[in-house]
Amino acid sequence: MTSPLSIASVNALTSDIFNRQFGDIAEHSPWVAERAELARPYADHAAMVLAFQKAVLDADIDHQTKLILAHPDLAGRAALAGEVANESKREQKGAGLDTLTQEEFDQFHALNDTYRSRFGFPFIFAVTGATKHQILEAFANRVSGTMEEERLTALAQILRIIRFRLSARVVS
Repeated sequence: MTSPLSIASVNALTSDIFNRQFGDIAEHSPWVAERAELARPYADHAAMVLAFQKAVLDADIDHQTKLILAHPDLAGRAALAGEVANESKREQKGAGLDTLTQEEFDQFHALNDTYRSRFGFPFIFAVTGATKHQILEAFANRVSGTMEEERLTALAQILRIIRFRLSARVVS
């Protein structure tokens, strides 16, 4: 990973370079960066984060749904096979999801399957700063939620993920 950029440096990027630099902030959804880029120049880091978050919130339900579906299952098969975005790998590793016991692994897979079967999309949780135990607890609590609660919670978690990822790449 390169050194974080300043807001002045971000604002000076060409549109093409900006989108290459930030197109992966939202999991496999470069359209978020493309829309957020239109709000430049950013006054500060918070304004940049807000532009990315507004890009998600202002999107139509089809784009939001595709964004939700683009996220991998936590400690899922795609993560084990290395088929997730690099930041997702780092974030899951940071939460200890790469060192699960067999029992924890089985719990995650059962919850992933139940959640996806119930809601039709993956359980999304901004794992940065969380432990595997906190994630499992949230998982167990949320699996009984309503479809609308979980859709809104998934979007809220995506907004947190965006904030965390931008904070790693752009200095405040």
